[in-house]
Amino acid sequence: MTRAIIFANGILSDPASAKLMLRSDDYIIAADGGLRNAYAAGITPHTLVGDFDSISPSELVEAENAGAQLLRYPPEKDETDLELAIRHALEKKASEIIVMGAQGGRLDQTLGNLALLADVPAGVNIRLDDGHEEVHLFRNSIVITGKPGDVVSLIPWGTEVMGVVTEGLRYPLKGETLHPQKTRGISNELLKQQAFVSLTQGTLIMIHTRE
Repeated sequence: MTRAIIFANGILSDPASAKLMLRSDDYIIAADGGLRNAYAAGITPHTLVGDFDSISPSELVEAENAGAQLLRYPPEKDETDLELAIRHALEKKASEIIVMGAQGGRLDQTLGNLALLADVPAGVNIRLDDGHEEVHLFRNSIVITGKPGDVVSLIPWGTEVMGVVTEGLRYPLKGETLHPQKTRGISNELLKQQAFVSLTQGTLIMIHTRE
């Protein structure tokens, strides 16, 4: 198993676009109320993870009757349901993890979901992606694939990011420093189908909004 799709309990703005991203061999996990986002995308998860306080007993029975494995945790826990779902995907040896429905809704949950990207072991490709917007956290380089006119924002995570170089974006950076208290990296734009970003020190959040 190389790719896991996790449906979180945030806003899945475009279920049809999310569905187009799915493959027949994906391992599907729903994090508690993310079960509804999975259903909206037309799929039943292989595994349902969480304390199940965001879904009804009837929804839980329906998922189990459809063949979903239930991994139940107590409500009083140190981790969010999404963190537990990511942990389960890692235990399944996923080398790629796509989290859908992790943006929107409560700001604290959204920020926490971003933080989870930083806690994944090196070598595992993880991103938040709902078919319309993708979010990566990276420490070396990244290739962005989309269409001319797509919006790309680069946001420093925690501390300043040094040696930022971009290719294929409307406003180029040439070995420059981005500061977390400044907004210089917001709202850049793809000039062609691919762009490249690299850095020498720090961690960047890359948000790619598909037009």
